[in-house]
Parts: sequence; structure tokens; C-alpha cells
Amino acid sequence: MSTQKHFAEKLLQIKALQLNLQQPYTWASGWRSPVYCDNRKVLSYPYVRDFVKSELANMVLEYFPEAQVVAGVATAGIAHGVMAADLLKLPFVYVRSKPKEHGMGNQVEGVLEEGQKVVVIEDLVSTGKSSLQVVDVLRDSGAEVIGMCALFTYGFPVADEAFKNALVPLHTISNYNALMEVAEEQKLISPEQKALLEQWRIDPANWGK
Repeated sequence: MSTQKHFAEKLLQIKALQLNLQQPYTWASGWRSPVYCDNRKVLSYPYVRDFVKSELANMVLEYFPEAQVVAGVATAGIAHGVMAADLLKLPFVYVRSKPKEHGMGNQVEGVLEEGQKVVVIEDLVSTGKSSLQVVDVLRDSGAEVIGMCALFTYGFPVADEAFKNALVPLHTISNYNALMEVAEEQKLISPEQKALLEQWRIDPANWGK
């Protein structure tokens, strides 16, 4: 079994990934989704947590060996980023969604020097908008963002295009295609339901309307 499918299976087991075509979830964006992903649950399962830490560190070593700093996306990417940075023995910073409203008004927390090569750690990539906003903040701070590693991506076409335009290579432990394969193999979904789930991934904004 591939790493992508193995991790998708683990996420389903701990209910970090859930499928529900009968009663779709509603995202903050207003999109109706038959899939819900909450990778924060990983932190409560030590063996899954260790697996994530190891895989993230391996990805950084394989794809971004020149990395000098690991940056976590607040809040969900912070814990995973800290664990990967610890294993890699690299400095860690994290990026707030907006500048702090008191004190120094920081948006990047930690020590980041101009010109340092940074790998961003994210828990989940959906449209890519919030993830790439973090990249913009780091670049505005003088860092050189060389790529991003995440636990899971839905693989939306809009996200693929956004990362390509931002010149940010993205690597993830698992993805939507792996989830579909595991769900079908375990008979969690029928072939007809798989087709519906594929339609959602292609056009999530209009799915179910």
C-alpha cells in the first residue's frame, strides 16, 4: 500500500476524514461538501502523530534539502511544523492569520532572518488561498519560500493553478485520490457515490445545487 493510501486509511480510522453524501457538511465559504477533514485529531493519536512527523521531515529532506527554517501556518499547522522542525533540527517560526493587535504587532512569530530559505508546513490545502497568503507574508518579511508540505489536499484545480502561479511547489502526505481509492476498497462508498465525489472535487462551488 502506498504512503498516500496508508495515511488516508489512518485518517479515516481516527475520523479525521469523514464522508457523508446524505448530509453534506457546510464549509465557512458556504460550499456544500461530502467530505470533512480535521487533521487536528492526529495530535491525539501518538502513533499517527509520529508517522506524520516522520513523513513531513522526510518530504523536506527529499524535496527541499536546502531549507533553513520551517514555518507553520497558524493554528493547525503549528504543532505539525514544530514536530517536523524538531526532527530536522531546524529553526521554527509560525505565521498568524493577521498581525497581532498589541505589543510588537508581529504576524511572523519567532526569529526569521532576511534571505533565509523557508519551507511552510500546512495541515490541509483546499483552495490554497489561505496557505498562499502565508507565503506572501513570509516573502514580504524577506524570506525565500522554497515550498510547502501538507498532510492532505483535496486537489482542487483552482488550488493547483494557484500554487503554480505563486511558484510554490506543494507536496502532501495524502490526497483526495488516495482517499477515494481506500473508501472504495473498504466499501465505504459505492461506484456511483465515487462518481458523485469526483464531481464535487472538480466543481465544489456548484456541487449539489
